[in-house]
This record gives sequence, C-alpha cells and structure tokens, in this order.
Amino acid sequence: MPGTESAYASRLRRKYGVEDELNRYVSALYEMLANVVGQDKLVLRAGKVSALKMMRSQHLPDRLCALARLVFEDPTIERATTRAQQRKAIADIEEALADLMAQKTVEDAIERKVSEKMNARHQEYLKDLKLEALREDSGPETPSTQAKLDELNALSQRSLAASALQQLRPSRLSEIVGQETAIKALLSKISSPYPQHVILYGPPGVGKTTAARLALELAKTRPYTPFAKDAPFVETSGTTLRWDPRETTNPLLGSVHDPIYQGSRREFAEAGIPEPKLGLVTRAHGGVLFIDEIGELDALLQTRLLKVLEERRVTFESSYFDENAPNVPEYVKKLFREGAPADFILIGATTRDPSEIDPAIRSRCAEIYFQPLTQSQIVSIVQGAMKRLRAKAARGVAQTIASYTIEGRKAVQIVADAYGQALYRVDPKRSGGTVTISEDDVRAVVQTSRLVQHTLVRARATREIGKTFGLGVHNYLGSIIEIEAVSFPASQAGKGTIRFNDTAGSMAKDSVFNAASVLRAQTGIDVGDYDLHINVVGGGNIDGPSAGLAIFLALYSAITKTPLPQDVAVTGELSIQGKIRAVGGVIEKLYAARQSGMRAMILPKENIREVDASLSGIALQAVATVDQALRLMHTKKKLSTSRSQGRSQARRRKVRA
Repeated sequence: MPGTESAYASRLRRKYGVEDELNRYVSALYEMLANVVGQDKLVLRAGKVSALKMMRSQHLPDRLCALARLVFEDPTIERATTRAQQRKAIADIEEALADLMAQKTVEDAIERKVSEKMNARHQEYLKDLKLEALREDSGPETPSTQAKLDELNALSQRSLAASALQQLRPSRLSEIVGQETAIKALLSKISSPYPQHVILYGPPGVGKTTAARLALELAKTRPYTPFAKDAPFVETSGTTLRWDPRETTNPLLGSVHDPIYQGSRREFAEAGIPEPKLGLVTRAHGGVLFIDEIGELDALLQTRLLKVLEERRVTFESSYFDENAPNVPEYVKKLFREGAPADFILIGATTRDPSEIDPAIRSRCAEIYFQPLTQSQIVSIVQGAMKRLRAKAARGVAQTIASYTIEGRKAVQIVADAYGQALYRVDPKRSGGTVTISEDDVRAVVQTSRLVQHTLVRARATREIGKTFGLGVHNYLGSIIEIEAVSFPASQAGKGTIRFNDTAGSMAKDSVFNAASVLRAQTGIDVGDYDLHINVVGGGNIDGPSAGLAIFLALYSAITKTPLPQDVAVTGELSIQGKIRAVGGVIEKLYAARQSGMRAMILPKENIREVDASLSGIALQAVATVDQALRLMHTKKKLSTSRSQGRSQARRRKVRA
C-alpha cells in the first residue's frame, strides 16, 4: 500500500509540481478514508476531533492536519508546516489507513460468513417448523416408533408363572417364622393412630422386608390408623440410591431438571423453564417408604432425608426459575413455591450396627431387632415351603437344608432348586402329580452352588486340654470361635515366649496379655517359665475383647493340664483384676451356641438380664470373676439349666409342699 501511493505521488510531482501533488494526494487519502469508515461516520468523527472546518479549508497544512486527526482520532495533533513534516505525516497516515483497510477487509469477510450461517440456520428453523406442523397434524408417531410400540405390546402379552421365591414368600404375618416378638413390636408402632418411623435390625433373610409390607396391609384394615386403603408401600434399597450433590439427579428426594445442565421437556428447555422431578418420598406420601440397607445411604443423603422427615415436604430450588414469567405452568410454580408433599412413615432395614446409622435418624425412629433363626426354625420354614409347592420330602431333607444356612430366604431358595432337580429326575405323570424331594436332590444343589455347612464346629461331650470355644458376632449373626493353646517348659527359666496368630487382630492379642497377667495373679504361675502358643482356628479377626475369658481358660488349661468341657461356650471381657465385664451381641452369641449344639453357655453377670432364658434352650451360667468361671469348668456335674427352668423347679417344690 505505501509503495503504491509513493509511485503515484512521484508521477503527480512530475506533472503538476510539489504543491499540486500533495493536494491531490491528500484528496485521494480523504476518499480512501471515506470508503473505509463511510461518509456519514467521517463527518461525525470530524466533529469529535475538531477537524470539520480544517478539512474544508483550501490550505494544505489545514487539510493534512484534519486528515491526521480523523485517521488517528486525536484532536491534539498540530499542523505540519514544513515539507519534511508534511511528508512524514502523509507516511504515518498511509500506514494507519493500510491497517484500517485490512481490518475492514477482514470484517467484511466475517460478516459474509455470519450472514451465510444465519441464512442456513434460518432455513433449518423453517424446516423444523414445517416438520412440527406436520407432526401436529399426523401425531408424534412415525412408522419406526409405531413398530417399536407394537413390539412392546407383543412382549407385554407374554408372561411366565410367578417365580418360586415369590410364590414361597409368606403371605401372612403368621407365616413368618421365629420373629413373633419383633412382629408384635412392629405392629404396635405401625398399626396405631400415631404411627412411628421404625428401623429394623437383624441378619439377612429373616423376614424384615416381608414383615414391613404385611404390617402395612394389616394397618390398613384397622379403623383407627391414618392409612387409607390405597396407601402405597414404596420399596427401595440404600445400596442403589445414588445421587448428585449438584441436584441434577436424586431419585429419593426428587431433583430439578434445569434447561442447561440436564434439560426439561423440549418446550420447557426452549423457554428456559426448570422442571421439578418428584422423588420416592413423594410417591410414598400417605403410606410407607421402606429403605432396605438404610445404613448404605450416603451420610449427607441421610441428613437431607432427616429434614424431609421433620418438615414432611420436599422443597425445590433453581436459579432458572422466574415466578413472574408468563410461560411457566402453574404446577411448576406450585412445586417451587410450596414444595411437594412427603408425609410418610419410614421403615428402614439394615444388617449394620446401630452405631453406623445417623444418630439423628435413630433418635426419631423406634428400633426393633429381628432374631437369628435357629435350626429348628429353618426346618419349619422348609416344611412350609414344601407345602406351598405341594411337594413331599424324604426323611432328613429338611434337616440337611437347615445345616447349610440360617437364612430363611436362602433355605427357601434351596427348596426351590431341589424341587427343580426332582422335577428333572422324576416324571410327574408317573408319580401321580406329586413330586418327592430326596436328599440326593439337595446334595446336587449343594454341589452345584458350592454351599458349605453354616456351623462347622459342633459340641462334643468330651473334655480336652487347652481347647475352648468363644463366641463372636458379625452382622447380627453369631459364630463359634475355636481357641486352642499349648505350653512347653521354657529352655531358660523366666525367658519363655508367647506366640499368637496376628490375623486374629490386636484386640485378641491384648486379651492374651491380659490372660497371662490374670493367670499369674490367680495361680502364682509365671508364664515366663513357659513357651506358649495360642491359636484361633481358622484365623478369624476378633475385633472386640469378648474372647478374653475364653483365651484365659485355654491358657490355664494348657499350663495346668486341666481338661475343659467341649460342649460349653464362653464369652466375656477379662480385666487384669480378674473380673468378667459385659460384652455386646449376647443374643446372637446365644443363638450361635445353640446352633452348634452347646449344652451350656457362660456369660458375664452384667449381661444376664438381656437374655430371655425361657427362649435359650441351653443352660446359662452368669459369672462375675474368673474364679467362678474356673469352678464351673472344673465341675464334673452338668451345669445347671436356665433360669426359667430353675424357677419352674422351685414352683414344683412349692406346689408339692
């Protein structure tokens, strides 16, 4: 650009002289500037930079000064009086004009592209409008969507018979085995004019979900309960309730589908209207919301659920909501203004420890504990399932199934699988329509499912040195802890060693050291004179101190060579003063002892009030010190029976008197 203008200026100079050359050149620059910015804008710019009068002057310095002010938009530029100053000013103006022309060229190109895209979008918009008009006339269905709808309708016509587990599920509360006390407590909380929120604790497969569902059905029939005949029972699981803290999704409480993040319906999204989505708490309004495994819920979600329980409503918020917008539907305004109703009764079920549930939720709920099932109760469940299947069972089948599980649901599943095995093996037409399940059918199910017997440790009416049975609890299921110990004289007096399997945990190791101290205090035996090895058979992790007494008895027996009975289970925390402290999970431990065939159970005296002795089925002996425990283990006579049996004997003596 500057090179081209300089050649033009040299031709003007040869033809007209210097003065005329510059005047014509300045006029040409004015025309170029007018073409770039436009004539109207040029006049407006001249007024802003005080150049209007000078650009109309006949004097070259004035016109050149006005041109410079217009190009640089600077009203402070002064006149160039000498030829050198004028030529320098013209060169600067040429550079600035070149930049303006380049910028104008780029802007024109961009505007053309924008115009082309806008035209294309306009055509697409017109096309969409035409398609929408056609859809309004012909409906939303297309041949493809209609074919899919026909396929779904065809699939809906097909159905299989109800699954075995659904058919074998109890249909009445009386059919739930072994939970009479818990069911009575649940009914007193639900079937009432003032129903309460409830948390059900207990092992899996004992009937918590079924009891909750049937309790609501019974409550609907009572005239004094607030539940209507159509009160819903909404069931969900805490293991599947996932949510987004940004509130884009929350199936439990409800969420808001914002137009940008998630999108409402198309007509809402195009108008920028957020759409609230109702959650399970609103679906359960007027009925029961049952959350299985409520302990698996996110801690923050538990806190938010607590707020809903208190307010009995769910509120919604969105920065996109404008109550005064004319195109917002009234129901959306109502949800944002008042929230959604959520007045329901919460029933939560869990296999976790109560300490793992939010204390604020626990404080607002009644707590009911379901008991583990005994072997005889599993047998009753199996026999009931056989009747509902209209099948017969060979002798010993129910007992065999009961030896592989203490869960009612699992026992029913084994029955259903064995029933299938029997159908495959025997032709029902030849058997007269009656199917008999044999023990071989159960063995086949056990082998294919790789089941193992639930209770491997069994009581024996013998005595052994250095071996005793402790008791543990995990997820409301009791278990037998087999503890053994051996002792050898140390190679050097006072330099004996103690070995203990580390997999049992630090709490069990502490119990070993406590037992060593108590042994020395009670008997005067210095364990430093012996090499001792204590082992927890199976390497189970003992995360509590309740095996302290059992470890002490095994250690005492190994050192003193005193045989211990192998049909007595022991639980209790051992203090270094020789006292037996209370432990947790006594009920579950009692069930484990009874399941393994123990004839007696030694437990802390502080725990004896927790046990209903009439339900124990085995002798219960409460001790407060290790001296009392040792006397019981030394005796050759059978341990006394339970407290209720003792009371009944006393009553018989009184009647005879």
